[in-house]
Amino acid sequence: MEHAQPLPAPFPWRALAVVALGVALIELVALLAITLVHMAPHAKAPARAAVVHHVRPAVVHRAPAVPSVPLRPRSHVRVLVLNGNGVGGAAAAQAARLQSEGYRIGGATNAQRHDYVNSMVMFVPGWVKEARRLAHDAGIRMVAPLDGLRPAQLKGSTVVLLLGK
Repeated sequence: MEHAQPLPAPFPWRALAVVALGVALIELVALLAITLVHMAPHAKAPARAAVVHHVRPAVVHRAPAVPSVPLRPRSHVRVLVLNGNGVGGAAAAQAARLQSEGYRIGGATNAQRHDYVNSMVMFVPGWVKEARRLAHDAGIRMVAPLDGLRPAQLKGSTVVLLLGK
């Protein structure tokens, strides 16, 4: 049978474990202190931000608001219908349809070109609401400010319907 023999000295790993635990505790305390030091300026930031709110903001210049005009009745909208697709009588036929819906017709004639792919409604300044309604009534998706026509060519119209293919 084997006999247990006493060891002359305590195990060396116990001493190493106690030293390692002490070093780990010191590192933990140091990390907590560093974290608190770094967090302290962020805790004071809202107080500084509150002071900034008391500073008078810079003056922002905005364009004057355009007065809103109520939607005018169809009988007050004069439409110039231009045939841009080259199909004979297309402008006259569309003008007759619009007139039956209550629009006033300023003219129905050919456009300078006959190769427009899409139909569009164009408007003079201040008539965008009426142009959108006309586009809806005519089943047209494109609405844009008037470009490329002189006032004399409008024949008193405020909205232009350009027929495409």
